[in-house]
Amino acid sequence: MTASTALNAARRAADLAAVADGPPVDVVVIGGGITGAGIALDAATRGLSVVLVEKHDLAFGTSRWSSKLVHGGLRYLATGNVGIARRSAVERGILMTRNAPHLVRAMPQLVPLLPEMNTASRALVRFGFAAGDGLRKLAGTPASTLPRSRRVDARKAIALAPTVRRDGLDGALLAYDGQLIDDARLVVAVARTAAQHGARILTRVAASEAGRDSVTLTDTLTGESMLVKARAVVNATGVWAGEVDDSLTLRPSRGTHLVFDAAAFGNPTAALTVPIPGELNRFVFAMPEQLGRVYLGLTDEDAPGPIPDVPEPTPDEITFLLDTVNTALDTALRPEDVRGSYAGLRPLIDTGAGRTADVSREHAVTESPSGALSVIGGKLTEYRYMAEDVMDRAMRTRGLAAGVCRTRNLPLVGAPSNPVASLRSPVELPGSLVARFGAEAPNVIARATCGRPTDAVADGIDVTRAEFEYAVTHEGALTVEDILDRRTRIGLVAADRERAAAAAAEVLATAT
Repeated sequence: MTASTALNAARRAADLAAVADGPPVDVVVIGGGITGAGIALDAATRGLSVVLVEKHDLAFGTSRWSSKLVHGGLRYLATGNVGIARRSAVERGILMTRNAPHLVRAMPQLVPLLPEMNTASRALVRFGFAAGDGLRKLAGTPASTLPRSRRVDARKAIALAPTVRRDGLDGALLAYDGQLIDDARLVVAVARTAAQHGARILTRVAASEAGRDSVTLTDTLTGESMLVKARAVVNATGVWAGEVDDSLTLRPSRGTHLVFDAAAFGNPTAALTVPIPGELNRFVFAMPEQLGRVYLGLTDEDAPGPIPDVPEPTPDEITFLLDTVNTALDTALRPEDVRGSYAGLRPLIDTGAGRTADVSREHAVTESPSGALSVIGGKLTEYRYMAEDVMDRAMRTRGLAAGVCRTRNLPLVGAPSNPVASLRSPVELPGSLVARFGAEAPNVIARATCGRPTDAVADGIDVTRAEFEYAVTHEGALTVEDILDRRTRIGLVAADRERAAAAAAEVLATAT
């Protein structure tokens, strides 16, 4: 029987009690990012009993700090890593056509042909885009989902990216990749789909003393601890993996993005893709995003030392991003145009010397001296493949009797073919709501009990009060920060956070 997809405080309490008093489980997954959520979903859909624990909130770490791109692997092809390039293209196609077509859309990427870009560089980009088309075809993704690349004239380039530099503009090269409406929303959708298949999703629960067949869990809200027996324990904590298994050596790299009002870029409809001077096959992207924003990224810098809960951009990274994008703009952006910023740490496998930009994005599944399995490295795009790899390993080495992986064709919550019953909305649904919730959007309004559910949470922010309530009643949000920083992205801009905080606090108080 299909379980409810709703995650909330009441379900958390019931699931915690069931874990404490119940029999051993098949799998405990430590980490509530995209990798951990993907593993929980894979295991649950194989018919295994699953507990996922996260010491903070879903998507608290690296999984909310990405570029919101589902890469097709073009960059990896250019560096000769054909395997990861092909897998990335395949996984992108699976997300766009089967798992989450409501959350991943085709994003135009525009490379302006400016005088600084010499003939060799232009030829390299054209070849890369053609290779990307080949990867798309090889992956079986139709052109109706992800259009073919092409060259466009200067007029079309300006229409797509209105602030692009006009002087010497010789048209542009246009290609397409996958773009998430939001990476944190993907994590929540995967976790809720795992819950739909019986997994217990427990946030604010810390793990310690992880071994081959047991782990100690501590409810950080009450301080109560329990020893849980499991046939397999999986460490999927990303850059914090070494805290669970001190035999692991990672080399985190920091990726920084800046947040702008879309108006600063002329309300673009394509991602302005700017070559980094002096680099081959490295770009910064100014990407149109939800809530009327443009995100500018990405850096790739070594981040040695202790791992912070919330990484911070450095002044040098901010300067680098502004200087690079300004080479392609008619009017230079200044530091005061930046409305917000964020940084995330990539959990790269330490391969020794060299730049982090050149370190492989492959993942690895290892076994710690204590017996816990760990998955390290990897990319967001490949989360489903990584989860399948981890669970195949667990079945071989832990004697788990279960079926084969089912996630390749499994629609997530919100996908049109997911069997969650969709209610009829009493009002016309805003396009922004549908973009964030897909086929589940009518439920958000129909199930709302708060006052003025269709009102915006603040002037100029296209998030409704009903979405705040749904975050609490169905998406596992337990705090105002969960609502503002992960279920929505309002918190990326401090001024918006201040204006929406009262509504979040009010809805949280009445919905729990």
